[in-house]
Amino acid sequence: MSKDFLSVSDLVASASEKEILHGVSFEVSEGEIAVLLGMNGAGKSTVASAIMGDPRFKVSGKVKFLGKDVLKMPVFERARLGIFLSFQSPIEVPGVTTTEMIRSVKEETKCGFVSLDEVRGGITESAKKLGTNIWFAERDLNVGFSGGEKKKNEILQMLSLRPKLVILDEIDSGLDIDAGARISKVLEEYQKESGCSYLIVTHNMRVLKHLKPSKAILVDDGRVIAVKDGTLVKQVEKKGYKAVLEEIQKEVA
Repeated sequence: MSKDFLSVSDLVASASEKEILHGVSFEVSEGEIAVLLGMNGAGKSTVASAIMGDPRFKVSGKVKFLGKDVLKMPVFERARLGIFLSFQSPIEVPGVTTTEMIRSVKEETKCGFVSLDEVRGGITESAKKLGTNIWFAERDLNVGFSGGEKKKNEILQMLSLRPKLVILDEIDSGLDIDAGARISKVLEEYQKESGCSYLIVTHNMRVLKHLKPSKAILVDDGRVIAVKDGTLVKQVEKKGYKAVLEEIQKEVA
C-alpha cells in the first residue's frame, strides 16, 4: 500500500465567511477503506466537497493525491487523476442522459474519441450488477428519479468511470434495505477488482455490510477528534456518537 495515496493536512474550509473545517488532517492509503464518521453538522460532507473542489467553499491547507496538491487544480483535473465523488443530493440535468454524460467524461479523461457502443457496453455490465438495465442510463440525468434511483445512478457512473479514489457521501440515503445490501456488495466487488480506495461518509452502517473498513476518522465541530482502526465504526454503531466522543475525551485528558 502506498501511504502517500491521499494526504489531507490542515484543511480549512469556509462558506459565507463562516469557517466550517478547522485544520482537518488524515491519510488514506492505496487500497484502503476509510470511514468518515460524525454527527449531523460535524463537517463530514464539507471534507468530501473540499477534496473534490466544490466552488462553494474557500479552502486552504493541503490535499495531496498521488503526490500532487489537488487544491491547486480545477475539478476536472482532479477527476482525471482518478478522484470520484458521489453526491449526497445528486442534481437533475434535463436534456443530458447518463450515457451522454459518461461518454463526455470518458473522452475528457482519455483526451480522445470514445464510441457510444463502448460506453453502452460498459453501462450494460454495470447495470446488471446493480439490478437494473441499460435504459436506466438513457433517461435524462436524474430527472424524475427516486432517491434510490439517483444513488444507483451514482454507482453506475463510478463503475463506468473506474476511479482510483471513491468518495461516497451518504450513498445509502434513499435506498431500501435490499438496494443498500446490493450496493454494498457491488462496492466490495469493485474494490477487490480495481484496488481502489474508499472514503465513505455515512450514518447508516448497512452500506458497510460487505466492506471491512481498516480506518475510521471521527469528526466533530469541523475537527478530527480521533483516527482509529475499523473497530471504531462498531463502537459508534453500538454506543452512539455522544458516548464515544466522551470516551475519547477521557482518553486524552
